Amino acid sequence: MFSSILSSSRPVSSLACVTHLRLEFPPVRTGLPATRDNPRRALLQRTMASGGGQQFPPQRQERQPGKEHVMTPTPQFINPDYRPAHKLQGKVALVTGGDSGIGRAVCYLYALEGATVAFTYVKVQEDRDAQETLQMIRKAKRDDAKEPIAIAADLGYDDNCRRVVEEVVAAYGRIDILVNNAAEQYKSCSVEEIDEERLERVFRTNIFSYFLLTRHALKYMQEGSSIINTTSINAYKGNNKLIEYTSTKGAIVAFIRSLALQLAPKGIRVNGVAPGPIWTPLIPASFSEEECARFGSEVPMGRAGQPCEVAPSYVFLASHADSSYISGQVLHPNGGVVVNA
Repeated sequence: MFSSILSSSRPVSSLACVTHLRLEFPPVRTGLPATRDNPRRALLQRTMASGGGQQFPPQRQERQPGKEHVMTPTPQFINPDYRPAHKLQGKVALVTGGDSGIGRAVCYLYALEGATVAFTYVKVQEDRDAQETLQMIRKAKRDDAKEPIAIAADLGYDDNCRRVVEEVVAAYGRIDILVNNAAEQYKSCSVEEIDEERLERVFRTNIFSYFLLTRHALKYMQEGSSIINTTSINAYKGNNKLIEYTSTKGAIVAFIRSLALQLAPKGIRVNGVAPGPIWTPLIPASFSEEECARFGSEVPMGRAGQPCEVAPSYVFLASHADSSYISGQVLHPNGGVVVNA
């Protein structure tokens, strides 16, 4: 759930920034079997209960983007009780940061719902997670959907965003659903710690990429298409340790509202999702071992959410049958925190 940004103000070569994934790894676990006596299913059901009080083992990853396959426990992208209903049959979806976390869960549900899925990831650092996600989508996709693709890209620069869009359109002919989801964050105790280089890097990943991908994707979108942007609960309540990240998430809320007004006459809906504390690779890559251990305990439900609890919001907003009269809005899967507009 992250797009790596170089410190240079100039993009590196396109071949280095945008590549198809062509890697092989051992078969991966693809989620929870839908059996009532499965212990992992029982664990998911317990942790999804209100007031679950889940605590995670202390853990820390030393660099971003984080890796999902080394997390303990691994985030749950499957809810075995989810029942697909062909809501996105025949659609083409592009999801940024789709290799892990919320992005992976969204890709998986979109495939279950009948969409053809393309997603982006960070080359080298996220190769393993991306390969696992590709395998999962292939197993989940409907027979009439095309093969999924994963594209390695540094999304902070216009040329790379254009090339990602062109890769998807070359493969599938159009884009019906754009999910801007890539993000990075860094903890700081004072605004004085945030230098220009870090500020630019976070803004390029978290909001520049949303603008740039959208401007290129719109050429291949039509009436009935949908754009969904990932913002955060921090945009509404603030966060004194994640100032630049929170600032970008506030910008995304304004982007959603303004773009929705601009695209309404074209019949293209623009909405967002503002997750609360969700167990994704961004967490151990951002916080200390102690903070990871108690992550999510501050919300009314007493626990962090799982990606599979957030992904249905993206299905709802992408489905014309479910949300045809909704645009410029943000959904709040956040464990019971009440936020103001």
